[in-house]
Amino acid sequence: MKIAAAAYPIDWFDTFDAYADKLTRWVAEAQADLLVFPEYGAMELASLGGAAVAGDLEASLHEVARHWPAVHALHADLATRHGCHILGASGPVFDGARPVNRAVLYGPDGVIGHQDKQIMTRFEREDWDVTGAPGLRVFDTALARIGVLICYDSEFPLLGRILAEAGAEILLVPSCTDTVAGFTRVRIGAMARALESQCVVVQAPTVGPCDWMPALDENRGRAAIYGPPDGFWPETGIIAEGAMDAPGWVRAQIDLSRVRTSRAEGAVLPFAHWPEQDRSRLIR
Repeated sequence: MKIAAAAYPIDWFDTFDAYADKLTRWVAEAQADLLVFPEYGAMELASLGGAAVAGDLEASLHEVARHWPAVHALHADLATRHGCHILGASGPVFDGARPVNRAVLYGPDGVIGHQDKQIMTRFEREDWDVTGAPGLRVFDTALARIGVLICYDSEFPLLGRILAEAGAEILLVPSCTDTVAGFTRVRIGAMARALESQCVVVQAPTVGPCDWMPALDENRGRAAIYGPPDGFWPETGIIAEGAMDAPGWVRAQIDLSRVRTSRAEGAVLPFAHWPEQDRSRLIR
């Protein structure tokens, strides 16, 4: 199958139709079976509330959240029209008093399910008051068994291991980072999850400046698709990657039988040998 990872710029919209036009164009240009949009890419919808709303941390969350029904309908229609699977850009959802950061997976037949971010960054905890929602899911789709680790979640090995043990063959890592250091942390985490779980990991970041929204004022990163560097994949583990901070799609053709082959016949077998790092064997 063909995977497309978005390096996605944040734009201003005066109408929802303008946003729909942008997303429609991006999906049409992807020409892939699985499309991955970034963390907090949905925050560009804060522009629909005007400059004062978009410039306020709390008001912007509520403005984006109120557009979810229309966002769902648009993504579902595009996934059906193009016969593809789409991990939509994540954004705030108010299931309780405070919002979670949610990414929704759509397929040709509609909404497949959603994944909420598990572990929040300091900015999300201390400044934005966006909360975690414990509970990981594996989505059993016609393409593959898919797991989602939203940005910071990718930096925690046990989260990736839970998904791999549950059968995930592809891990999707939508990200949003405002420094090269932040992007690098997520990149290293994504590559490490590919190595230790011997699977495919897809990173899709926001890119470029956004001077009208303090929550996403700077965005650094490059889209990439990773595999385990174990003999059945590129030696660097990098299947495909884009230029730094360059908007657009990064694509790769993936043969998922290589995941199973890697886990059974790789030059090393970290997926199988994971239990051997039991703490009782390491600390004396």
